[in-house]
Amino acid sequence: MEEKPSAGIRPHLDKLTLGVTRILETSPGVSGVTLVEKEPADRHEIISWEQKNSCILPEDLKNFYLMTDGFQMTWSVKIDDTPMPLGSMVINSISKLSRLGGSSMYTVPNAPSLADLEDDTDEEGNEDKPEKPHFDSRSLIFELDPCNGNGKVCLVYKHTKPVSSDTEIWFLDRALYWHFLTKTFTAYYRLLITHLGLPQWQYAFTSYGVSPQAKQWFNMYKPITINTTLLSEETDSFVNKLDPNKVFKSKNKTPVMKKKQPSQPTSVQKSNTSMPSTKTSSLAGNSSRK
Repeated sequence: MEEKPSAGIRPHLDKLTLGVTRILETSPGVSGVTLVEKEPADRHEIISWEQKNSCILPEDLKNFYLMTDGFQMTWSVKIDDTPMPLGSMVINSISKLSRLGGSSMYTVPNAPSLADLEDDTDEEGNEDKPEKPHFDSRSLIFELDPCNGNGKVCLVYKHTKPVSSDTEIWFLDRALYWHFLTKTFTAYYRLLITHLGLPQWQYAFTSYGVSPQAKQWFNMYKPITINTTLLSEETDSFVNKLDPNKVFKSKNKTPVMKKKQPSQPTSVQKSNTSMPSTKTSSLAGNSSRK
């Protein structure tokens, strides 16, 4: 497939990006907003992928591939007149929509796989927390976005027997913990666009949130649908709260009082003091006798 960065955004691509390119181009410090224009995927490619993986693509994702075979938009910021890559929005092409788990990561015999990480003691989902995906045969997992090495956004089929087009979008962090994002691809795509592809934006949907460095970029380039509570100062969540006055405070040690030895009776003291005189007198008497 021919791919080329677009100099001028075509009208249908402008609709595809929800006009976010104009927002970025007018933002302070932003430069190099690049949208890689991709040709639509062939219908036979989609059918071939479905036959190969024994599953059916959801209709919204299938229509997306029939319009553009993947998606890639990047933008940079200027620091000391030097552009630094910052934002990245990626949807893998149909050929790169590869499966996670199942097969071994290495070619050596008996090598471990992601399925070996399954724990039968994992809590099942409930109304508040949906059931997490499984690396074994219970789920089919395909990588939508590599997230620049910060994790993986995945298309998940939870019901494999029989396989249906009922899918969900989940985020797999670097510690291999799952975090639910959206029910449909369309909803996820809107999240991707409205978060401007900021670094680690997917961690805003985890229990531990974005890193302090990513939070600074969030404050500078606020996503369109950002929750303002995410940007509030939550020092307890991000920074170790130390009070220097308490840490380096010199403690006033109470002086240790030495116990005085009990005073001896005066009679004993007198007898002790009289002993040398007694000895000297006895010595004098012996010498006189001699």
